Amino acid sequence: MAPAIETKGLTKDYRSPVKEPGLWGGIRSLVNRRYKDIRAVNDVSLRIEEGELVGFLGANGAGKTTTLKMLSGLLTPTAGEALALGHVPWRREAAFQKKLSLVMGQRSQLWWELPAYETFRLNQAIYGIAEADFKMHLDELVDLLDLGEHLSVPVKKLSLGERMRAELAAALLHGPRLLLLDEPTIGLDVVMQKKVREFVKAYNQRHGATIMLTSHNMTDVVALCKRVIVIERGRILYDGALDRLVESYADHKILRVRFSTPVTASDLRTLGSVVHCEGESATLEVPRANVSASAAALLRSYPVADLNVEEVAIDDIVRRLFSHS
Repeated sequence: MAPAIETKGLTKDYRSPVKEPGLWGGIRSLVNRRYKDIRAVNDVSLRIEEGELVGFLGANGAGKTTTLKMLSGLLTPTAGEALALGHVPWRREAAFQKKLSLVMGQRSQLWWELPAYETFRLNQAIYGIAEADFKMHLDELVDLLDLGEHLSVPVKKLSLGERMRAELAAALLHGPRLLLLDEPTIGLDVVMQKKVREFVKAYNQRHGATIMLTSHNMTDVVALCKRVIVIERGRILYDGALDRLVESYADHKILRVRFSTPVTASDLRTLGSVVHCEGESATLEVPRANVSASAAALLRSYPVADLNVEEVAIDDIVRRLFSHS
């Protein structure tokens, strides 16, 4: 079976004008403008199978959104190749656009002054959705996203969470096989984030859609994605299982200890790296191979009231990966 997405050497350069400092520099720039090339995406090669739900991680400016825009056909690459659902995205063929949806958390396709239902009807006309299919898809999305009472409310009167759920419904009315989600939970409260995550997971399972998700919220990634792709400065640093990322880039575990009487940091330094020690609580980073010995030493030599052994948080691992890059 052909993959849903396959890229080879995908590269995107932007040309940016160089402004010289000062008044005379500004005048010279008007007469003799110089430019510099900025490489936003650099030789990205990846393969995503049909039905996969993949996390696409990176810091601000790493190249995530530029990559998604090329895969959706909004941008043409400087070099390289890509196929999405068997189509070259930047040819913008109608057959491809009917199979795709790009949702960007900070961009809206809803008409601000009108109820979301009016945008849904407009999308029905744009995508040529039959009335029976429109009603079936809309009923399913309204149920999954809990939108029933919000359909007739002008978009400008909806809360951010309600508006984001309506954006998802508008993007999915035509039943896309490929869904590119760029920060879909940005700005939402914890309850709304959870609802959006549950919806994305349910949509993937019900329809077998291929989903590529970018998010700075690591809770989204851990809850939804078994595989992650990490990009930094336009290059892929890691592509593989999320749990293997933890094993590969976290060579230690966290010991959180609560004592019955206060203990000082100097007492604990032989057991691991002391991250925090104040009064009756302490946090240590301990190499994986030494966790059992350090925990036993704590229990044997100190007044331990409670002891927890934890994995390093995934966002800390990704942060360290970026810093090492």
